[in-house]
Amino acid sequence: MKANYKKYILNFKRPSGTSRGVLTTKETWFLILEENGKVGIGECGILRTLSIDDRPDYEEKLQWVCAHIHLGKDALWESLIEFPSIQFGVEMAFLSLASKKPFELFPSDFTLGKDSMEINGLVWMGDEAYMKEQIEEKLAQGFRCIKLKIGAINFDKEMELLHFIRQNFDAKTIEIRVDANGAFKLNEALSKLNQLAGFEIHSIEQPIAKSNTDSMAELCKTTPLPIALDEELIGVFGVEKKEQLLVKIKPQYIILKPSLVGGFRGTLEWISIAEKLNIKWWITSALESNIGLNAITQFTYTLQNPLPQGLGTGGLYTNNFSSPLVINKGHILYDTHLNWDVSNLINLNTK
Repeated sequence: MKANYKKYILNFKRPSGTSRGVLTTKETWFLILEENGKVGIGECGILRTLSIDDRPDYEEKLQWVCAHIHLGKDALWESLIEFPSIQFGVEMAFLSLASKKPFELFPSDFTLGKDSMEINGLVWMGDEAYMKEQIEEKLAQGFRCIKLKIGAINFDKEMELLHFIRQNFDAKTIEIRVDANGAFKLNEALSKLNQLAGFEIHSIEQPIAKSNTDSMAELCKTTPLPIALDEELIGVFGVEKKEQLLVKIKPQYIILKPSLVGGFRGTLEWISIAEKLNIKWWITSALESNIGLNAITQFTYTLQNPLPQGLGTGGLYTNNFSSPLVINKGHILYDTHLNWDVSNLINLNTK
């Protein structure tokens, strides 16, 4: 078996705002395996400043993986515990190599084009006019669940945007999720949650910065609306430490990004613990290309979670890879009439 890797820079169609700044590009890496005339491809979807494996030896670790590819998927995963995005890339590449088709990792009614999954429509941070424009666009596109990133503009302005939605759509018609990305100060978080609760919010992701576990546990106990942990899960290694975290904080939800929590195996570890503790969960992508998004979407479908998932990021880039993934009326589906095109990455016949 031969293994190599390639770096790829994804370009945003429009600068996208988060609490950590405005994104114009997204770096990603691809692990490419070759054996007996077959090719397998996996995406190592690192998110700079957020991924725990954002470190100077990242490329060196990819070189090590390629040199030790003979160890196999499971042994490599164990050796990459501090590099969750590379764990994910390794899992994906080996599954791709073993599949009849390189991008059909989890054959199901989804990959046959017979079923779809509901997803949330993502509204990026920006000025009030831009956020309102996105909200109107998502509603017009038929989304039943929208997710707003908050914490970048004036909180009162964000409340006005929520008021705008609720003036036109009640909670039974449109579900609203908000993501603060840890932006609330500890001494103001509960007050803001109380204000948000008036708009019948489904949940808020990461209201305060990660690693404030005592404060987060208290918030989860007293909150008027459900709290979902996101960044809090990043960099927590081992089943025992994962369980300790969830037992202490007792969140209402956890949100799982395979690129940030150790791929499929890492995600399933969190789900197993969460379900034991009666904590609900959903899965989201983390700005991967369509290659990584495809793997996450197929995997998520096999878990049959009825909640809207966070898998609608495939249309963000000008130079993404053409794929059969399509979003229609708030659902993601696999259009079997469409083909993959990864020719700008690798010469691969995918039909």
